[in-house]
Amino acid sequence: MSRLILVRHGQASFFTDNYDRLSTLGERQSAVLAEHWLAQGERLDALFCGTLQRQRRTGEVVRETFEAAGVDCPDLEVLPGLNEYHGDQAMEHLLPELSERDSRFQQLKDNLDSAAEGTERYRAFHLLLEAVVIEYIRDDYDTNGFERWPEFCTRVRDAFNDIRGRKGSGQNVAAFASGGSIGVIVQTVLRAPDVVAAELNWRIHNASTTQFTYSGPRITLDNFNGIHHLTDPELVTYR
Repeated sequence: MSRLILVRHGQASFFTDNYDRLSTLGERQSAVLAEHWLAQGERLDALFCGTLQRQRRTGEVVRETFEAAGVDCPDLEVLPGLNEYHGDQAMEHLLPELSERDSRFQQLKDNLDSAAEGTERYRAFHLLLEAVVIEYIRDDYDTNGFERWPEFCTRVRDAFNDIRGRKGSGQNVAAFASGGSIGVIVQTVLRAPDVVAAELNWRIHNASTTQFTYSGPRITLDNFNGIHHLTDPELVTYR
C-alpha cells in the first residue's frame, strides 16, 4: 500500500496585486507542516505540485526545511492538472449572464463593490464567489471562452490518476494543490455529486493535509483537512 498526502497551499496574498504569491503567514504555515513531518520521522518519496506560484512555493518551503535539517527530499515534479479552477475567469465571464437571469447576482456584486476593506470585503467576495461557483458547476450557461467545470474535473482526475500510477508499493507521496482540486479528488474518491467538491473547497484550510491509502485501483480516504500541526490559532486560515 502507498500513501498520498494532498496539501493545500499556504495562505496566498489575498486582495493584493499578486494573489498567487504566498503571504508571510503562508510561508510560515508551509514550514510548520515540514517541521511536523520531520518530528514524525516522515519519509517523502515523491513530491508533486501544480504550476501556480502558491502551490510550488509551498512545496519548495517543505523541501528547504527538510534539507536544512539534513534530511533528503525529492525534487518537485510539476503537474498542471493540479492547478485550481479559474475562479477569476468564471466571475468575469459568467457574472454578466447570471446577473441578467437573476438580480441576486448583481446585488452580490454591488455589495462587494461597496464593502469596506478587511473582513467585510472578504465576506462579500466569498458570498459572490460561492454563488457564481454553484452555477459554474451546474454548467448550464451560454457563455464560453474559459475552462468549464467538466474540463476542470477531467484534468484534475487525470493528474490524480497519473500520480497514483507513477510509484510502486510502499511509497509516501505528497502533492501540493488547491482547495478546488483537492475537493474534486475527494469527491471523486467518495463518488459524491459534483457540488460536494465546492462544498468541501470552502472548508479546506491553508497548509492542511488530506490523506489517502492506495494500491492499484483501490483507494481509501483516511483523513480530510487535517490541521493538527497548526497548533497556533493564528496559523489557521482559509485563503
